[in-house]
This record gives sequence, C-alpha cells and structure tokens, in this order.
Amino acid sequence: MTTLPFRAGRGVPPLRDQVAGELRSRIADGRVAPGERLYEKAIADELGVSRLPVREAIRMLQSEGLVSVQPRRGVLVRRLNRQAVQDLFDVREALEVLAARLAAERADQAALRRLEELVEVGRRALDDGDDQAIAASNTAFHDSIYQLAGNALIPEVLDPLMGRLHWLFRQNVEPERVFLEHQELYRALAAHDPEQAADVALQHIRSSRRMVLEMLKD
Repeated sequence: MTTLPFRAGRGVPPLRDQVAGELRSRIADGRVAPGERLYEKAIADELGVSRLPVREAIRMLQSEGLVSVQPRRGVLVRRLNRQAVQDLFDVREALEVLAARLAAERADQAALRRLEELVEVGRRALDDGDDQAIAASNTAFHDSIYQLAGNALIPEVLDPLMGRLHWLFRQNVEPERVFLEHQELYRALAAHDPEQAADVALQHIRSSRRMVLEMLKD
C-alpha cells in the first residue's frame, strides 16, 4: 500500500484527526469490514506515522461507537445490528427533519446553489453508475442539510454519530430512489416551504430505514 501524505505542522489538523478521518472513511465505505481487527503498528507503518496518533485515533473511533476494544482480541470494527440501526434512524427522524424545516426557512441563495450543485453531482454519479461517487454525494448532501439549518447545536449533537451516519448513508441499494428524493427535498428547500421540506425529509428517512433493515436480513 502507498503511504498517504499525513503530516504535522501549522495549518493542518493534528495527526490523530487525520488518521481518525482516514479510518472513518475506510469503515464507512467498506474497505475495512465489520468485525475486522485493526492493528496499530500496521496502520502506523502504512500511513507513515508513529503509533501514538494511531492509538489516539482509535480512542476517538471507540468513543464514536465505530470500534470496540476487547480483551485478547484487540481493536475490532463494530458490527451495527438491527437495533443500532433503528436507533440511528430514530435520531435522524428527530434531527434531520428539524434541519430540513429550518433550512427551508433560513438557507440563502448562495447556500441553495451549493446544494443544487451537490444534487447535480449525484445525478452524474447515478448516470455513470459510479457507486463510490453515489455514496460520497449522498453523504455530502445530508451533511449539507445539517449545515443549512443554521442551528449550531444540530451538527454539534450529531458530531459523535457522524462516523456511523456516514456508514448508514453508504448503505444504498436503491440509488435512483434516493437521488429522486434528494431532488424533491432540494426543491422544497429552494421554495422555502418548511412544511413540505419536513414532510419530504421524513418520508426519505423512512424509505431509507426500510431499505437498510431489508439489507440487514441478508
């Protein structure tokens, strides 16, 4: 594997944050599978860092619920069972619907243009059949809704859950349905219709809940 350009210095995030971000990404997109063991030394060697930032990054992921540290087994990527997924969707229903309602009330034209660009990125990814790009655009779209709400507490409350939420956003076997619902939600936001935005967001989350729970049956 190629050593990644992880570095320390002014103007860049601490190494622990860079390593944690890389590991989150690998867990979210499936490069590191549920149940897989993480080895500090192997990660440190691959990323070209010492073991200390890797150890600190693993502690961060443990606090976020992405990994568990087990006696005699080491660090394992957590498997999200049906109840854990249900709990995540419950949180999404509470906060993402609120975020959509607030975004419809507060988002300015510049922010809406950026969201429209994300919708177009999603369309191109769908047309190209690029699963990685579809997953990335889905994640970016939802992250943007949290920011457009203009309520600093929403992303703050969700921050410890973002790794698990990003994993959730990538569980997508109905990409066309997901894209069309994103498009519908964008239109409600652009129309500054908070009730419609909240309703579309709620239906989108419930459709995705059904989809992911069906996937977990396999």
